[in-house]
Amino acid sequence: MIDHLAERVNADALLVHRGRFVDTTFLIGIGEESWLVRIRDGRVDEVRKGPFVMARWTFALRASAESWRTFWSPAPPPGFHDLFAMIRFGRLSVEGDMHPFMANLFYFKGVLAAPRSPA
Repeated sequence: MIDHLAERVNADALLVHRGRFVDTTFLIGIGEESWLVRIRDGRVDEVRKGPFVMARWTFALRASAESWRTFWSPAPPPGFHDLFAMIRFGRLSVEGDMHPFMANLFYFKGVLAAPRSPA
């Protein structure tokens, strides 16, 4: 799912426009795997799979592989339909500097929901 994140986000002109001032790197933890996502001017510039040695990221979003799989399903059930629902029910943790995440919340919700769309 995460392998196609860049092409799905970058193909969405409205989402890229919404994030046009976003320039950050964040980490997505999917179970034991880690992925660094580099955002530059609202476009996903790079998605790189770990393991990493001293990776630099601004914030991290970590959940089990099963939680992410359910979140990325075409019609996720209640509790998995939104990032804050996952946080509320203890399925997702957010670490690091939350300011870029919260200041651009609508953008990041769109980025992370992009894998739900058909290829």
